[in-house]
Amino acid sequence: MELIYSASAWRRAMRVQEVILKAVAGEIKWVQAADILGVSPRTIRRMYKSYQEYGIDGLLDCRTLRPSRRKIPYNDVEKILKLFHKEYFDFNVKHFHEKLVEDYGIEYSYTWVKDLLQRGGYVSRGKGRGGHRKRRERRPLFGQMLHLDGSDHEWLSLCPGQRQMLLLVIDDATGKNLAGRLEEAETTKDCMSIMKQVVEEYGIPAQLYTDRDSVYWHTKKAGGKVDPENLTQFGRVMDELGVEMIPAYSPQARGRSERWNGTWQGRLVAELRREGIDNIEDANQYINEVFLPDMNSRFPVEAAESGSAFVSSGDADLDFIFSVIHRGRTVYLDNTIRVNGLSLQIEKSPYRASFAKCKVDVYEHLDDSYSVIWKRRILGRYNTEGKLIGTDSKSTHRLSRGLTLCGIPNEQEKRKQKLCSTKPINNFQTGHFTCYENRTF
Repeated sequence: MELIYSASAWRRAMRVQEVILKAVAGEIKWVQAADILGVSPRTIRRMYKSYQEYGIDGLLDCRTLRPSRRKIPYNDVEKILKLFHKEYFDFNVKHFHEKLVEDYGIEYSYTWVKDLLQRGGYVSRGKGRGGHRKRRERRPLFGQMLHLDGSDHEWLSLCPGQRQMLLLVIDDATGKNLAGRLEEAETTKDCMSIMKQVVEEYGIPAQLYTDRDSVYWHTKKAGGKVDPENLTQFGRVMDELGVEMIPAYSPQARGRSERWNGTWQGRLVAELRREGIDNIEDANQYINEVFLPDMNSRFPVEAAESGSAFVSSGDADLDFIFSVIHRGRTVYLDNTIRVNGLSLQIEKSPYRASFAKCKVDVYEHLDDSYSVIWKRRILGRYNTEGKLIGTDSKSTHRLSRGLTLCGIPNEQEKRKQKLCSTKPINNFQTGHFTCYENRTF
């Protein structure tokens, strides 16, 4: 059976390849490479050997679409849960595990049985012991962990009573302020925008540390544990880039970012007042050109080890990855889609006569433009007013490698449709969809 790997699987393999090549070139140590990828030194050696033999294909997970050989049979799981529910409901887990081994010959580990009962809701998880706090050591490599935090404050003292939100991205190893800007609020698109700025300038980090704000995490109740399986729009972007997100469960846990926020409050407010700045646009210009470089020069911290954990984004289309996706929108009978109060009109397409009642995905880009995707094909790109753009060959949008993005073909391209068939380009993927080209046979 031919295995079909997703875009994230290919991106993961390319990220592993880049880290291995850094280690081969001597830019970082092999131990550091293993730490960046979150694997053991033994595993990184196996990855390197597989890469030498098979190239990037050797870095793909061959277990994809195959069940684990260590998977517990469903009948055993059902039997254990029924026994506990009907006969041993008042036994503690240790006592129940002993009975499973002695009376039924079920010899799975105590830890596995306990975890099964906890996940089934039969046994509650105990609270951990609260011991004393210990200062967390900085990550050794630049780019290994970043902090992203928002600080709500009256940053513009010349506008009393008005509060703004400072979004600040900090490197854990060096304390370097990678990006900072004032916004009206800590919104999903604003947080995506500042992280896109970091990725474009430095590369993709290994980890990102945030609080549990609803932009970054879903929680069942306020102040509760995060749900790592139910991703927010921002979490989806980080997952596609291969960035491990870490939630902070107390202000003390993100003490470094909190201290930086205090430093900015003690300095930036006064400097903006002295400069006579009373609006966000001028404040952000001052931050990028003057304040941010000054802060990095005044408070330098040397990383424990040389090298960088940042990896390049390659040919991934960041405009599509850093987008808010409206999935499963139904096309109306007049071939329009409604999104954010706008009506996006789908023009005639060579793919089908009408898209009425079809399900499409709408990508809302950071510049407030839109793209409509149907079965991995881009049906059109729209401006902030919902008007179609790129209707002729001169304004057709293209990706790198000359691949057509916006699919409103001109008359010459329409004539070629009869001689061409559409096939996916397996080695170039953007977000959740594959870019297509026409090939003549």
